[in-house]
Amino acid sequence: MADTTASNHGASRVEKMKSYLKTQKGLIFAGEIVISLIILICYAASIFRGYTALAIIEMVLAIIFFYIFMMELDKQFQVVNWVWSDFFRAIAGTVLYIITSLICVTTGYGDGALIAGGVFGLLAGLLFAYDSYNIFLQIKSTRQHTAASTDDRV
Repeated sequence: MADTTASNHGASRVEKMKSYLKTQKGLIFAGEIVISLIILICYAASIFRGYTALAIIEMVLAIIFFYIFMMELDKQFQVVNWVWSDFFRAIAGTVLYIITSLICVTTGYGDGALIAGGVFGLLAGLLFAYDSYNIFLQIKSTRQHTAASTDDRV
């Protein structure tokens, strides 16, 4: 008799991924992963391959956070504040992609792959900025505004 629990567990992961990809955050993560892969390919085809590290790091971080939020591990491991961690990841991605892309676009004369990577990097910077803005709104809406105590006792 075959053990079907492993295949059912794998099927539940696929179902979780499909349902998470239908959410706004899931689409943003998928976009970040895909555009980072495109940038990685462009930078790898370039003469200056040193820029590939940024694309690799941002893609791996997006995959890790995608998995954490998809499997709802953020609710199980509450030692880390996952929303703030994701916010800092998105802010760092925004700043680094925009700076690196501007450098690539302005200094990449004669290297079409580097310029293409820079243009996609600027688009990635906009996507990461949009993600940062959405996370900021989420943090702002869940923040509890507690009033100061008016107790006269000291």
